[in-house]
Amino acid sequence: MGHPLTPDLSKLTMDEVNKKYGELLARITYAYRIGQADMVQQLQMLLEDYQNEISLRNQRQLEEMSKASKNFKNIIDIQ
Repeated sequence: MGHPLTPDLSKLTMDEVNKKYGELLARITYAYRIGQADMVQQLQMLLEDYQNEISLRNQRQLEEMSKASKNFKNIIDIQ
């Protein structure tokens, strides 16, 4: 975990993680507009934690799909 205020993201659903990610992007945009560089930096650290969680989950999903596709190799023979 990068930012000390990042909650345990593994307890959130993917929809919740994506929703919070979008909220953080909106907050960063607002912080840029009002010139709050310190706030932007803190939000970017939080955003990075969410990005890492999303990447981790996507990687796991790809691995699961890869394993599942191996199970179908012997079912359909196209030759």
